[in-house]
Amino acid sequence: MKIIDSKNIERGEIERLLTKKSFDEVELSPKIREVNKKIFGEDLSAIEIVRRIVNDVRRRGDAALIDWTKKIDGVELAGDFTVAETEFDEAKKFVEPEVFAALEHAAENIRRYHAEQLPRSWMTWRGENSLLGQAIIPLERVGVYVPGGTAAYPSSVLMNVIPAKVAGVREIVMCTPNTNPHVLVAAKIAGVDKIFKIGGAQAIAAMAFGTEKIPRVNKIVGPGNIFVTLAKKEVYGHCDIDMLAGPSEILIIADEFADPVYAAADMLSQAEHDPLACSIVITTSAELAEKIAAQVDIQLEKLPRREIAAASIERNGLIVVAKNLNEAVDFANFSAPEHLELLTNNPFELLPKIKNAGAIFLGEYSPEPLGDYLAGPNHVLPTGGTAKFYSVLNVETFLKRTSLISYTRADLLDAADDIIRLAEAEGLKAHAQAIRKRQ
Repeated sequence: MKIIDSKNIERGEIERLLTKKSFDEVELSPKIREVNKKIFGEDLSAIEIVRRIVNDVRRRGDAALIDWTKKIDGVELAGDFTVAETEFDEAKKFVEPEVFAALEHAAENIRRYHAEQLPRSWMTWRGENSLLGQAIIPLERVGVYVPGGTAAYPSSVLMNVIPAKVAGVREIVMCTPNTNPHVLVAAKIAGVDKIFKIGGAQAIAAMAFGTEKIPRVNKIVGPGNIFVTLAKKEVYGHCDIDMLAGPSEILIIADEFADPVYAAADMLSQAEHDPLACSIVITTSAELAEKIAAQVDIQLEKLPRREIAAASIERNGLIVVAKNLNEAVDFANFSAPEHLELLTNNPFELLPKIKNAGAIFLGEYSPEPLGDYLAGPNHVLPTGGTAKFYSVLNVETFLKRTSLISYTRADLLDAADDIIRLAEAEGLKAHAQAIRKRQ
């Protein structure tokens, strides 16, 4: 893991190190490329693979889903691809009562938090009898993607589904290639209406365009690998998506009072996700930097996923020694991290200066996993520097706004001349005529 001091290195070099790769810059490993060559008969890029799958599912529907699931996952789809009610019952038997209770506790916190976000429809009078307003309308049907992969994420089910339920979405369908018992139980707690046993780019295409068995959705949310993310980008415009997310990341601002044990543990909490995950500390103390690096090595040895975490730290682990906290904040705002922890003596003093972050964790007893699982705020956050323009997934993700306009004849006549002038200035005579006909 690199340790660098801002006194001894050009700012441009620090910014280069703080710049994460975008989701579409992720390179396929030689192993994955070799597997893909066997499936597709040639060495295709990730986007070429995704486009081939998405276009085929759009054209052939369920037949393409069956073919691609067999080719890629080695699974023969049967029936209507759905999880039966009996499978939910069986899943609950494999979930420890304490874990079930923890999921219900998390779900309640998530519901309560997101209920506070609900916006309201409104109308305001213009003149005596004319009005303007805005209607807040929930989406009709939302698709949630839940990955299989090396770990199951029931927490992501809760985080993606519950805000949609709070928003009033009528129907929620879920696609997942791995019917893990914890995922199924979380889906039941959150209120998913139907689950399809399909993964990858083919699942995204099926939800975006609809097939004989899978209904078309208005929006797709949920995490996934590079193929899932590129598929979401490919179908955007046919339906909406939440965001284009890359590997997980954390940035910690730490002063000389921070505990190196806590900082190292929090770095590793993200590193264990993925070899591409990014863990950064910016500290004002060179001594603390060395202690954190040593703690990372010590704690790594005891992690079950240490190979993944070690690869992440080796590739994307970084500690920057800043001149002062203002410089640390400046670097953090440039990086725009998914998760930002303030491990400082007075974190609330720094809060007004933070401009770009997916979620901010204030103080040593507010570690990132608190937000991942139980506190209530959503853990679906912008990555790769996109916190400069993306927001955390929230209730408004599942709502749309419709304008309301109602004028009386008198109010329209009062505005008519200005409307006609503007329409004719744009060369749109029929617009002007639509007003003149009412004069």
